[in-house]
This record gives sequence, structure tokens and C-alpha cells, in this order.
Amino acid sequence: MTPGYFQTIRAKLIKGRYFSEGEASSKRAVVVVNRAFAKKYFPEEDPIGKQIGNTQLTPDSLKEIIGVVEDIRDGSLASEIWPAQYIPFDQDSDTYFSLVVRTREYAASMLQTIVSAVHASNPDLGILDEVTMEDRMRQSQAAYIHRSAAWLMSGFAAIALVLGIVGFYGVVGHSVTQRTREIGVRMALGAAPQTVRRMVLGEVAQLVLLAGLFGIAGFITSAALMRGMFYRVSQWDLPTLAAVSLVLCLAALIACYLPARRAASVDPVEALRAE
Repeated sequence: MTPGYFQTIRAKLIKGRYFSEGEASSKRAVVVVNRAFAKKYFPEEDPIGKQIGNTQLTPDSLKEIIGVVEDIRDGSLASEIWPAQYIPFDQDSDTYFSLVVRTREYAASMLQTIVSAVHASNPDLGILDEVTMEDRMRQSQAAYIHRSAAWLMSGFAAIALVLGIVGFYGVVGHSVTQRTREIGVRMALGAAPQTVRRMVLGEVAQLVLLAGLFGIAGFITSAALMRGMFYRVSQWDLPTLAAVSLVLCLAALIACYLPARRAASVDPVEALRAE
């Protein structure tokens, strides 16, 4: 890595320091490790200043740890973050490298400009696989699996919502039909239509509250099982939970509005004549 890499991807420095421009000229082999590396190999001590190397610890393999950065997801979105070490660019002999650029402009529109700038710096460089970081993540296999699972779950949730509304409407409508005589008596004794509506809606609200408590209990139980389906999204996302609860409550009220309206329009004479 060059000195500007960690700042470009905004990797948080936990301990020590980043690479400097003078690392190559100092001829001192240095390395920056991630949190997973420090946690695994130096769990109870400060890794800064320690030396690491190959399994034989040959002198030419030894490198001094100068910094610890927050874990960076270099691999698949679904894979575990492994211990990693980052070597200064000028201390590595590999001829293949990746260029990471951060821009304030729309990233996709800057790709050709960046390619031109690289060729202007060195026309002999071969360039391939130029892509925005967002597209790189979106086109990955793990992202496709997560996205497909999310769409599938959303489809099932939409079907469940529609079935719930229809079922709730049927239950409330049947209850109103069964209580036609009671409602007729109430209205014959002077109950106003809005009073009848409030009565029906109030009873429905109690059912919705009870169902909401059972739903939250089921959510808490299933959240741990669904943890693997989320990437960088907490299963305890309170705004999302509140929004879903609000949608379900509104759906329940909409489902019971027509039965409540029908109950308020009951003709007392017709309701009592049936008896």
C-alpha cells in the first residue's frame, strides 16, 4: 500500500501510524496489521514495535509492526474477516497493483478520466477491470445472494400483508354481522353512529395491540436466526421496526374501517325486525 491508501478508503487507525513516504529509502521492513491480526496473535499485548516473519523467522522475512488499523473487508461480503498485513508499496516487487481513487463527482463518470490520467503518467501501463466500488460490491456473488433473499422475503411479506388485511376484514365483518341486533339496540336507545364506529374501532385497536405484542416477541425470537441474511445492517434496526409496526397498524385500521362504517349505518328498525 502507498501512504495515502488508508486515508483514501478511510480506514480508522487504532494504534501506531500509517506508512510514510520515506519507508522505501529507510530499508527498514515495516508492516501495518488489522485488528483481527492483533487480536489473534497479540491478544494481551501491544503489537506496535513487535516483529513478525515467516514460520522459520528468517532475518530477511522479519517486519516491524508500526500500526494497527480497523478491519477492512478485502474479500467477499459474506466471508469472515481474516488477519491481514499491509506492506509498503515500494517494499514489494510485484508488478501488478490496484489503484483506488476517491472522488466528489459521480464515480462512474470519472472512470475514463482516471484511465486517461494513468496513461498520461505512464503510457506503458496496462489497465483492466476499471469499475466503481459500488458496482464491484453490487455485482459480487454474495451481494446477489443477499439481494435475492431480500426480494424473496419482501415478496412473502407483501403476500402475508395482503392476506392479513383480507383476513382481518373478514373477521371484523363477521363480528359486526353477528352483533347486528346489539348494535341496533344501542342505536335505538340513542347511540350516535360515531359512537358505534368508535366502539368497533376501539375493540379492533385492542386486538391490534395484542397482536403487536405477540409480533414483537416473535421478532425477537427470529432475529437471531436471521442474522446471517444481513450485511452491515443490524437486525435490531429500531426505525425499520417502528415503520413496519406503523404500516401493520394502518393496514389493520383500514381493514376494519368498512365493517365499522357498516355497523354505524345499521337501521335499528331493520335490525330489531329480524328478531
